Amino acid sequence: MSMTRLLCGALTLAWAMPVAAQTAVPETYPAAAQGDGATTRGYNLSRWAEDWSAYADPAKRDDILDRLKYLPLDDDGDIYLTLSGEARLRMNLTSNPQLIEGPEQRQDIVRLVGGADLHIGDHLRFYGEIAHGQLSGKNVSTPSGSLRNSFVRQQYFAEAKGRVGDVDLGIRYGRQEFTDGPNLLISQRDNNTIRFVLNGTRAWARTSTMRATLFDFETTDLGNGGLGDDVPDKNRRFSGVSAGFVLPTHWLGGSSLYFDPFFWRRRNRVGTWGGVVSPAVRYYAGARLWGDVGPVALDWTLVHQYGQFNDRPIRAWQAFAAQTVRLGADKSAPRVGVHFDYGSGGGGYDTGTLRNAYAPFGNNIYFSYGLFLTATNLIAVAPNISFQPIKGVRASLEYQFSWRDDARDAVYRANYSPYVGTEQVPGKAVAQLARAQIVYAISPRLTLTTRAEYLQAQQVLKAAGYRNSAFLATWLSFRF
Repeated sequence: MSMTRLLCGALTLAWAMPVAAQTAVPETYPAAAQGDGATTRGYNLSRWAEDWSAYADPAKRDDILDRLKYLPLDDDGDIYLTLSGEARLRMNLTSNPQLIEGPEQRQDIVRLVGGADLHIGDHLRFYGEIAHGQLSGKNVSTPSGSLRNSFVRQQYFAEAKGRVGDVDLGIRYGRQEFTDGPNLLISQRDNNTIRFVLNGTRAWARTSTMRATLFDFETTDLGNGGLGDDVPDKNRRFSGVSAGFVLPTHWLGGSSLYFDPFFWRRRNRVGTWGGVVSPAVRYYAGARLWGDVGPVALDWTLVHQYGQFNDRPIRAWQAFAAQTVRLGADKSAPRVGVHFDYGSGGGGYDTGTLRNAYAPFGNNIYFSYGLFLTATNLIAVAPNISFQPIKGVRASLEYQFSWRDDARDAVYRANYSPYVGTEQVPGKAVAQLARAQIVYAISPRLTLTTRAEYLQAQQVLKAAGYRNSAFLATWLSFRF
C-alpha cells in the first residue's frame, strides 16, 4: 500500500473518531493546540504563528516597532504586511568537550533573522524569512551549517485557507518549520543558530473539537555559505498525519486536556547506524496526552517505532512523561515536578533486530544543554522545580539521573553518534546532571537567559574513559 493511501486512511479514521460533547464549544480548534507551539505576549517561536491584526487599531500601538506589525497596503486594510526580526548574541563555555579531557571550548554565536508576512484578505498569505548565523571562538573545529551560515532563506511559503461549514481548511507549500507533535520528537531546534526547516506541503482540517494535519516534507541540507547552498535533501523524507482531540472539560473534576495521536514515516536513503550506511525506513505510531488538570500540568507521550534498516527489522519504543504541580492559586506560583523518559536501545552492534529508538528531529536540550545525551538507549528521571524569585525573572532547577536501557549497547550523544567504547564496558549508570536556568524578561521584546549544567560521569562513561563536563551558556535575545 502506498504512503499516500496510508495517510489518507489515517486521516479519515482520525476525522471519524467521536469526541464527547463539552460544556462550552469554541468556534475553532484552540490556537494553543493547533500544533504551532505556544504564543506568549503575542510572540511565538514560529513567527508566522503570530497574529498582529489587532494592531490595525492605532490606539493599540505603543511605539514605532508596533507599527511594523501591521502595515496596510490597501485602503481597507485587508491587505497588510507584518515585519518581524530577531537578534541573538550568545556565548557557550564547555569543559572537556565531548566528555574527552582537553582544552575548554568557547563558542561566540550571533543569530540575525528577518521575516515578512504578507496577508491578502482572510484566505491567502505569503511568508518569507532570511537568517544569518555566525560562530567563532576557541576550539570550535568545523561548525555545521546549522551553527554557521552566512545567509540562508530560512523559510518561504504560500498558504491558502478557508472555512467550509464548521470546518477550517488550509494548505501550505514551501520551506517551513513544522512542530505538530511532541517536542521531544519534532521541534524547530531553537538551540541551533539556524533553525530546523523542511520543504514540502502541510494541509489541515479543524473543527472546534478535532483536527488533522497531513504532511509530506524533505529535510534541508544546510551549507555554510550564501543563498545557493541550502537545498532540499532528496535523500531524507518525512511524511505522516498528526491529529488532535479536545477532551471533555468535565473529566477528572475539571480539566483542559488534549489527545494527539500520530502516524509518521521517515525515509533515509543514506541512513547510518553502527558504522553501516544503508537505506532505512522507520514508522512512528504513537499518541500524546497533555494539558492541565487543576494545578497539575502533564505531558505524556508513547510511540512505537518499526521498519527496516539494512535488511534488519526495527523495533523500538520511546516514552516521555512530564508532570508538574503548581503550589498556589496564582499562575506565577512555584511548580515542582518530575519527568520520566525512556528510549529503547539494543542491536546497534549486532546483526539482528535494531532496537535503538530515534527521534526524527527532537529537542535534545531537554536532556542536556551541552548535547551530551539523547533518548536512545536511555532511561532518565529528573525531579525539578521552577519559580519566580522576583517579577520578570523565571528560574528553574533540575537534577537528572541517567541509565542506559541495554548494557550491551553504547551510550549516544545528541547527534546519535556513540561514545566509542561504552558498548564494551559493563554497567547501567551513565551520568547524573545538575541544571539551572534563569530567564530575565527585561521587556516583552528583550530577554536575558543563563543556563548552567554539570555532568558527572557514572559507571559506564568512567569505565570507557570519559570525563565530567561543565556547560555554561548566556544569551541576550531581542525580537520585534
